[in-house]
Amino acid sequence: MNYVDNTLKFENEFLSPFATKSCETKGRVRPLENDGLRTEFQRDRDRILHCKSFRCLKHKTQVFLSPEGDHYRTRLTHTLEVSQIARTIARALRLNEDLTEAIALGHDLGHTPYGHGGERALQSFTRFYHNEQSLRVVDYIEYDCKGMNLTFEVRDGILNHTSRGKPATPEGMVVAWRDRIAYINHDIDDAVRGGVISESDIPKKYIEAFGANNGKRIGAMILDIIRNSENKSVVKPSPEFEKLIGELREFMFENVYRSPIAKGEEQKAIDMIKYLYGYYLSHRDKLPKKFLDMDSTDEQKVCDYISTMSDNYAIRTFEELCVPKSWAVL
Repeated sequence: MNYVDNTLKFENEFLSPFATKSCETKGRVRPLENDGLRTEFQRDRDRILHCKSFRCLKHKTQVFLSPEGDHYRTRLTHTLEVSQIARTIARALRLNEDLTEAIALGHDLGHTPYGHGGERALQSFTRFYHNEQSLRVVDYIEYDCKGMNLTFEVRDGILNHTSRGKPATPEGMVVAWRDRIAYINHDIDDAVRGGVISESDIPKKYIEAFGANNGKRIGAMILDIIRNSENKSVVKPSPEFEKLIGELREFMFENVYRSPIAKGEEQKAIDMIKYLYGYYLSHRDKLPKKFLDMDSTDEQKVCDYISTMSDNYAIRTFEELCVPKSWAVL
């Protein structure tokens, strides 16, 4: 029995006219034979979930660098929160939940160690944006530099999940907005837990608009997006909420993302990533063979290798290169 037919029938009967149907995908560079179990977007979700780059996210910084406590977000928990809430929005709007989930799970695969700090370090030398690198991960780096061969719609959503992007599908729009909502709210939660700010520091107008705690804030923003996007081809908050979300984001930049408490060690991380970039550019023979064999510039090969590192692996590599080993007398 071909179980995909049941899913396709469900999509055609239930999903919104604006949803991206699995049968309407623009496809892959290399077509795959139907496995009888999963739609094309479900297969993409599974490919992302099982790849090495996804597992590596558990040891990559979200806001707090290498947090010691178990309760702070990492890049992996951020990704899972984005995925869960994006699916909720997609379900409410009768969009394609599988496509939404695949984009959400893959959107940050290209993040460097130490998050945006590592991204800025590489930007000192070359053009590097984590969304473009996430697409590069799925197109070229994963599966031993042969790529994951994902569908156009998932690749588009990954590339365009930032504020600069313009997703081609409503599912991609869901993830783009959910990403912003996720990091603003869970970063507030982590910042309060870490003593960077207190709940009383949050301006009253945001409390009145969104609520006084993490759950209420997220719920209010999600409900606004759903209400404002019903029976429309564009997914976004109401103008009032869009303005307030932007202002709250600026509050976070001023009080958390640039805070010496949260970012006191970041310059060390940036300097470390810069050193690794310079070292491997000067010692290209030290790169793993799979990166050396890639058809790209030396600068790109170095960025590709560094972007695959976790925080912990970057530290170990730096120590091996820079810290003298003890001399043991036998």
